[in-house]
Amino acid sequence: MAKFGKRTTAARAAFDGKHNVSVSEAASLVKDNAKAKFDESIEIAMTLGVDPRHADQMVRGTVSLPHGTGKTVRVAVFARGDKAEEAKAAGADIVGAEDLMETVQGGTIEFDRCIATPDMMAVVGRLGKVLGPRNLMPNPRVGTVTMDVKQAVEDAKGGQVQFKAEKAGVVHAGIGKASFSAQQIEENMKAFVDAVSKAKPTGAKGTYMKKIAVSSTMGPGVSIDVASATGNE
Repeated sequence: MAKFGKRTTAARAAFDGKHNVSVSEAASLVKDNAKAKFDESIEIAMTLGVDPRHADQMVRGTVSLPHGTGKTVRVAVFARGDKAEEAKAAGADIVGAEDLMETVQGGTIEFDRCIATPDMMAVVGRLGKVLGPRNLMPNPRVGTVTMDVKQAVEDAKGGQVQFKAEKAGVVHAGIGKASFSAQQIEENMKAFVDAVSKAKPTGAKGTYMKKIAVSSTMGPGVSIDVASATGNE
């Protein structure tokens, strides 16, 4: 515990007085202070001026990060016949239909992304209460309900990130690893912010992007100057 305390204290000292910094400085700060014995994830959190309880203020989408996420993504596909074979050939980890539905209903969820062909949604729809809260429900708006199973699997495996505004209008995602270079973290960060910016809903009023912060798994967060992140300096 003493070691953890010293590391946290040192990180907080490095971050002291650092508020609303540039994207570049934030990337370097977070990377340099990720000192855990494992490869920490780099995470971004954005507070938006929306109320996702209203349909016209929901923020949702996907972005393919230029350097991926550094994480191995396990992909499940609900499909039959040729589309099931296509999914397997594309590298899907789990492929099934009613059998996969029963597995998930039984509490076994061994995947990070769920894709389905449109004809399977009657089956997948029964899993709403299980997959919905985990943000795993296939959705045509983010390309996870599709006949192009091959592309969807490849996108998921290639570092595509899904995002969705949660309560209080917060969007968060993993955008890399501490082992990435500061430049790679910076470029991933900018790509993510740009995607959320472009996903601004019609019902958003006032300031859309209120706060942006980035942190590593074990480190403190640092706030980023919104204008710097969005290129509106």
